[in-house]
Amino acid sequence: MTDQPQSVEGDIPVKPTSASRTTLSHIMTGNDTNLLGTVHGGVIMKLVDDAAGAVAGRHSGGPAVTASMDEMVFLEPVRVGDLVHVRAQVNWTGRSSMEVGVRVMAERWNESTPAQQVGSAYLVFAAVDEDGKPRRVPQVAPETERDKRRYQEAQIRRTHRLARRRAIKELREQRAAEGIDD
Repeated sequence: MTDQPQSVEGDIPVKPTSASRTTLSHIMTGNDTNLLGTVHGGVIMKLVDDAAGAVAGRHSGGPAVTASMDEMVFLEPVRVGDLVHVRAQVNWTGRSSMEVGVRVMAERWNESTPAQQVGSAYLVFAAVDEDGKPRRVPQVAPETERDKRRYQEAQIRRTHRLARRRAIKELREQRAAEGIDD
């Protein structure tokens, strides 16, 4: 596995991790709740997708669409009145795809206690042109040891995504060849 990209590919420059990193903050209200009175997971997922999309667009220099969401983990419930911070950055880039890592933090709006992590996710975005066709993205250059670790872990997740997709396709082809209709 490569630790990080080393050169400019074609005319697209390499961009550092910090170039597109962002934080989206939002205060949770009663409109965001589920039947249990906590913030609905779908509301958090939308914030995650919004922050990741902003990062992907910034990094790629144009439109990018969500291709997949991996490992959305909810660690703690979010409550009405929590100030939620969604921190996102590009962890890894391919030819036209990017993995964006997202960490969700929450703190009480009226307390001075530190924010605690309440969730995390990994999303894959594809950069697209005006016709919706894939377009090349700048390679990401990890800057810190943490960024380098995230880059390497993203490569592992990509390998697993591709292997899973291949295995499912092979299984479906096998079942179709056997005349088993699902």
